[in-house]
Amino acid sequence: MAGYADERVIRMSNTLVDGQDFKLGLFSPNCSGGLAVTAIPERWSASWADNLRLAQLADQVGIDFILPIARWIGYGGETNFHEGVLEPIPWASGLLASTRRVVVFATVHTAFNHPVVSAKQLATVDHVGGGRAGVNVVAGWNEPEYRAMGVELPEAHDDRYARAQEWFDHLRALWTTEGRGDREGRFFTLRGVESMPKPVQGVLPVLNAGSSPQGRDFAARNANFVFTIIGDADEGAKVVAQLTEAARTRYQRAVGVMSPAHVVCRPTRAEAREYLHYYAEENADWEAVDNLMRLQGLHAQSFTKEMLAGFRSRFAAGHGTCPLIGTPDDVADEIERYAKAGLAGMTLSFVDYIGELRQFADEVIPRLEARGIRQPRPALDQEA
Repeated sequence: MAGYADERVIRMSNTLVDGQDFKLGLFSPNCSGGLAVTAIPERWSASWADNLRLAQLADQVGIDFILPIARWIGYGGETNFHEGVLEPIPWASGLLASTRRVVVFATVHTAFNHPVVSAKQLATVDHVGGGRAGVNVVAGWNEPEYRAMGVELPEAHDDRYARAQEWFDHLRALWTTEGRGDREGRFFTLRGVESMPKPVQGVLPVLNAGSSPQGRDFAARNANFVFTIIGDADEGAKVVAQLTEAARTRYQRAVGVMSPAHVVCRPTRAEAREYLHYYAEENADWEAVDNLMRLQGLHAQSFTKEMLAGFRSRFAAGHGTCPLIGTPDDVADEIERYAKAGLAGMTLSFVDYIGELRQFADEVIPRLEARGIRQPRPALDQEA
């Protein structure tokens, strides 16, 4: 059987950027616990074996992309939430070599990675996947990780994004410029730099997880997709209008808006609520939840003060993301609301990514297809 990384193999169409329907991704499976800050013994392991099984299942059922978190220090508490995290670049390379259709993002922090190194790493990962890599650019916010790296967290949010913008400008120039040259800026001075290979299609799809004003502006300027925290579909409609207008008027470009969600789907609403209460109330790692919320409040602007004040249970359930809780019809109804609000897609997280994704694919995706929110994905051939 031919290897998936062989560029002579005819590749499946990349559905992420075709603009045809509502996209679905998986978020944070490379992190222990996923997005559920819970102490239940069956919480997500984030082992390589489980990630590989999940990616191949996602490939089979037509999930469009997988998005990791880059993390180096856990959040403490009973479980030290996110203690075990597979580093996104080698993780993405391994998954792309073992799948055929799904887009796999690598999350890169601009404060901790040099743009020349990142340009070559990401282009290499893209060649492994035959053009199916993406990059999630993160300006950084987690002060303990800065301290661990011996890097000072800039007090001004604007400075983080000024560095991120220069980093991204260098990255894109390295991908799109032939030969050798010099580049100079406030944060990086590059002399005689060159970068080969280039990404398969010249550049990678870019996602930026920004919810602060500076983050959303960075995404409007640079990204294909703005990945932002919202409270509900009504707020999502307002955010979509603001971001698409900002991208159009300030930068003469179009962007899609996506938001993360956590899913508890069961045959009945009572069963879904019972399971939510089990893992996110009775067995929540409240110390880790509070540490996470404290750090978000101090060093990030992804959540407003009002959201942080009322989201403690939502943080335990899914890191503060949108809840999709109930029967398959309930979950499909809620996703439809976000699609009608103008979102280009959502990411999904589960307590048991593999088992619950199977059920989601069997029960929810057909409902989305029947409503015209999703187009059916062709079945993968048995051979590459």
